[in-house]
Amino acid sequence: MTGLGAVFRPQLAPERLRAVARLADEAGLEELWLWEDCFREGGISTAAAALAWTERVRIGVGLLPVPLRNVAITAMETASLHRMFPGRAVLGVGHGVQDWMGQVGARAESPLTLLREHLDALRALLRGERLTVRGRYVELDDVALDWPPRGAVEVLAGATGPRTLRLAGEAADGTILTASTSPDGVRRARRLIDEGRAAAGRTGPHKVVVYLLAATGADAAGRLRAELEAEGLESVPELGVAGDAEAVAGAVRRLADAGADTVVLQPTGDEPDLEGFVRFTAEEVRPLVK
Repeated sequence: MTGLGAVFRPQLAPERLRAVARLADEAGLEELWLWEDCFREGGISTAAAALAWTERVRIGVGLLPVPLRNVAITAMETASLHRMFPGRAVLGVGHGVQDWMGQVGARAESPLTLLREHLDALRALLRGERLTVRGRYVELDDVALDWPPRGAVEVLAGATGPRTLRLAGEAADGTILTASTSPDGVRRARRLIDEGRAAAGRTGPHKVVVYLLAATGADAAGRLRAELEAEGLESVPELGVAGDAEAVAGAVRRLADAGADTVVLQPTGDEPDLEGFVRFTAEEVRPLVK
């Protein structure tokens, strides 16, 4: 069955998260996703709070920018969440927006090298390994977690360009694709991910999570069009969806048919009723998606 979730966009005030997370839990939403966008909410702090306020919904962070984070801190925080809330945290890492990374003095000369080193070290630490690493960006000297996760932990990577998509296939357990990804884009991404997996000799499952810009209710088509135009994406076919539950479910199914394992509905930035959007996703769209 295709996984289904919704996004709590970081343009919303952090104090709104509690009500939205509890509603997601009560309504039966499978996954609620958060973003660590500069300079808004922190990804780990909001994920920990959302997990503590809920009982069953999975909380995703897509994604944590690796230039901002020492890999040992990423591993410690990830392990803590998985120890306290087993099976309910889904974490992704990625390059981050390069202009934002430059603003804080963290822009890497080779983002791809940094991401590869971070992924390799993070996944090893979460497996309970002890590491000494002398990489271009990641340096560890006899480091191991005292409290590693009790079971296997998936680490996802955000990716858009071909080289990063291949890297995700080589070094991550799954890939997060942005809302600028059409069904044809998902197919292309899957091919590149599979190239990376083949190069690394990996044969296990690789989860693909895709955001889908969605609008429903009053002036849904206008709100969707305005957001696509603002992002310069209005000419991309099959991007975003506006309408009722059947229309949204149809768009979800098209992404799933193209290779998405989980589709996360991303409300427009001016969504007037996020709680209603979450309930709509869980109660109206979910029954139509298999």
